[in-house]
Amino acid sequence: MNKLSTMFLLVGALALSACNNPDRYGAGGAGGAAGGAGGIASGPLGDPSDPNSIAYFNQTVGDRVHFAVDQSTLTGEAQATLTAQAQWLNAHPANTAIIEGHADEQGTREYNIALGDRRANAVKAYLISQGVAGTRLQTVSYGKERPLAVCSEEACYTQNRRAVTVVGAGAGV
Repeated sequence: MNKLSTMFLLVGALALSACNNPDRYGAGGAGGAAGGAGGIASGPLGDPSDPNSIAYFNQTVGDRVHFAVDQSTLTGEAQATLTAQAQWLNAHPANTAIIEGHADEQGTREYNIALGDRRANAVKAYLISQGVAGTRLQTVSYGKERPLAVCSEEACYTQNRRAVTVVGAGAGV
């Protein structure tokens, strides 16, 4: 390599390293999402006892619903959870959400990506039917790529057949 090429590589590497901002998510939370209004004393998601915090949404309202094998139909229990999610989201119009669709390890990767997509879209459609603006909701399918429980038993499969509503602060999730 000549000196000019080496210099360009060095300058490029320095420029890329200058783009790294470890506190870009605020509150010192590497990889965490900032939530709630004005600073958060109890961590990046807020105080679980504060009804306006994302932690409250996750723990009290409930951030996930489960599905039967090979299904994307919402159960009565799932609808109750989603109704509570919609009420919280409607009361907090600055928050947006990404709905993650997941599947268990059974089946092909392609099939499970499609199933996760159907699950995420079923949740999105329900939230919209409850008054949440569709522009505030995005969907993504992880299929079987992000299991909560790893084992080849029904107990694990049940946990992995889910959709998770990930709430973010402000307009850009």
